[in-house]
Amino acid sequence: MRHRLKAVCACGLIVIVLGCGHRGGKLPYSAETHPATVADGAVASPSRADPNFLEQYASTFRFRLGTPTAITCVPGGESVLFLRAQPRSFVQDLFEFDIASGTERVLLTAEKVLAGGEEHLTAEELARRERMRMASRGIASYSLSKDGSTILVPLSGRLFLVDRKSGAQRELKSDAGYPIDPRFSPDGTAIACVRGGEVYVTDVESGIETKITSGAGGAVENGLAEFVAQEEMDRREGYWWSPDGMFVAFQRTDTTGMEVFNIADPLNPEKEPQSWPYPRAGKANAAVRLGISNTRNGSSDPTWVQWDATKYPYLARVDWPAKGALTILVQNREQTEQVLLEVEPTTGGTRVMLTEHDRSWINLHAAPMWLPDGSAFLWISESTGEPRLELRDRAGAAVRLLTKKGFGLRSIEAVDPKGTFAYVTASADPTECHVWRVAIDTDDPPHRLTGAPGVHGGVFAKDGSSSVMTSALPSGEREWTVLNAGGRPAGAIRSIAENPGFQVNVEYARVRGASGQRDYSTALIYPRERRLGARYPVILSVYAGPGHQQVIAATQGMLMDQWLADHGFIVARVDGRGTPNRGGEWERVIKGNLIDAALEDQIDGLKALAALHPEMDMSRVGVYGWSFGGYFSAMAAMRRPDVFACGVAGAPVADWRDYDTHYTERFMGLPDRNASGYDASSVLTYCKDLRVPLLIIHGTADDNVYFMHSLKMCDALFRAGREFEFLALPGFTHMVPDPVVTRSLYGRIAGFFEKHLKNEPSR
Repeated sequence: MRHRLKAVCACGLIVIVLGCGHRGGKLPYSAETHPATVADGAVASPSRADPNFLEQYASTFRFRLGTPTAITCVPGGESVLFLRAQPRSFVQDLFEFDIASGTERVLLTAEKVLAGGEEHLTAEELARRERMRMASRGIASYSLSKDGSTILVPLSGRLFLVDRKSGAQRELKSDAGYPIDPRFSPDGTAIACVRGGEVYVTDVESGIETKITSGAGGAVENGLAEFVAQEEMDRREGYWWSPDGMFVAFQRTDTTGMEVFNIADPLNPEKEPQSWPYPRAGKANAAVRLGISNTRNGSSDPTWVQWDATKYPYLARVDWPAKGALTILVQNREQTEQVLLEVEPTTGGTRVMLTEHDRSWINLHAAPMWLPDGSAFLWISESTGEPRLELRDRAGAAVRLLTKKGFGLRSIEAVDPKGTFAYVTASADPTECHVWRVAIDTDDPPHRLTGAPGVHGGVFAKDGSSSVMTSALPSGEREWTVLNAGGRPAGAIRSIAENPGFQVNVEYARVRGASGQRDYSTALIYPRERRLGARYPVILSVYAGPGHQQVIAATQGMLMDQWLADHGFIVARVDGRGTPNRGGEWERVIKGNLIDAALEDQIDGLKALAALHPEMDMSRVGVYGWSFGGYFSAMAAMRRPDVFACGVAGAPVADWRDYDTHYTERFMGLPDRNASGYDASSVLTYCKDLRVPLLIIHGTADDNVYFMHSLKMCDALFRAGREFEFLALPGFTHMVPDPVVTRSLYGRIAGFFEKHLKNEPSR
């Protein structure tokens, strides 16, 4: 389960903040028809929720459709490329923003390329997009040649080359199969992709295609990242070009010995189930090797890179820079040790550049960021207890630290062409993220480039000619500001996404826990027509898992919470231990047990908020979440009925023994070495204790948290004689992008909370 702030979502799963809604007409258990009587005779406000919100929210994919994505700065500072769909369409088109004039134009549309034909995606491509949390269609991706003159666009299993100036296009045809992950060579004269588990290289001028790997079939494939690399390591590449385009390093994956999970379509039992090798905790992983093939002689045997794959089975990062060394980062299975190795491409021999250890686990950061001349590289290390930016020489030796303690480093975004500055994201405040310029060759202090409170990022041209600053603000607004080579605004990329028509009524605070031991970042979302003196039932909107924060200074992800609050609730968010960006000790306290500290802190934070806000009625508290948040919600309902009157668990993990290796073992260790921790962290252990209403929701085609998790939970609850509600979503994965289902799903959740929190609790 990963969850990245830049994108969406830890743990590899997307976090869908569950809300409420209805297919049409009046909401069930509407506050207008069932007013809630509260303490001291005060009555909470009747529902003022926008009756049109759910339709708009569902049809706009949570107001994401119509926003620019996949932003690329063209070399020379002329323009910026980006993808964008219509406000109620998943089909994206390719656009160009001209920096000089500040205008945009359409470069390519999927409809034009396919001439009105239907788009076709293979099961493998759909699975790859699921790993990327991508629901888009049409032009879902593109790549740009080094000189910026030509654009490569994959569409419906075909590859198209588009001249950026004229718009002229031609197709690179092949009979070898569906192309996956097509990319230009560094000089733009060739294109590589994966077809049928083999890597192919196509000469751009002649269109001649050459297969440069062999041996795929059955359990073996070349050129593609394995499941845990895509899902948990944030590595989706399975091949890498050499700087001169003469060679390609490629991953060979062998899933022999792995368990095979089958996903059937219960609505269409005549269909063949889809089968996928799955690395369950404590069980076999895919065996991964790295080979190097000559692109001019595909028939020659590859050179195999040599490292101790028994000790370090995870190939976490591969980097082949224009100048500098070909490097690989490998990890041991427990992820307590990692080694950066320099690779000699002609022999496959390796040399240790650096080794890092941590008694709990090591977080993965970006690959080495080499300086333009290849003399040194930037590295993010947590050896001092928090992420720090290091400068290391060509051999890997530490030169000096570039950021001070407490800087709050998040990521490296770019290095300027002269190698004098690095552009990074950081913030000492865990709820914000800003873009900074950090000096590499002087002691000048870091300079912040983004000003307003919020969550900011940056996209930079490799030649330093332009950049785009992205901003998500507490007001709910999002901005994409284009800067010229001098760092001055040159315009803005336009979003055509629909506006919800309201702002989130949120109060942020850092509160001291009721226990007095810790403080937490918190957010309270109130009804927009809040009635002073009234007391409201409370809903905890939760994730509580590693790698993700619920409380950030951007409210776009709180819109559903606001709509729910407008029905007469206070919605609370709390970030406790285990969440990122508050140092290693805070984050790693969860080692060996994923629930106890999280449950303690969420309740501690809630009680602290209630002590400050008497309008929170702590006798009527519900909890809801998706993925890890669904797991937490089930645990909260079972283990702490004294606090939580009901819960909604969306796509919950029931038993961590059934989740994937790289995520689970990072935090829990191996099952045979931590049996008590796995038992204590399993929902199945506590199903017998359920005493409050619980609604479980799960997509039957989920290949992240498999449907079996909820089935096992339902079975354990049924055998224990406990009452519960179960909603299966036939054919849906870990994402629920369908508007009709989205409306009905949130309507069901709304009714559940109205029923169990607007009346006197049954405990």
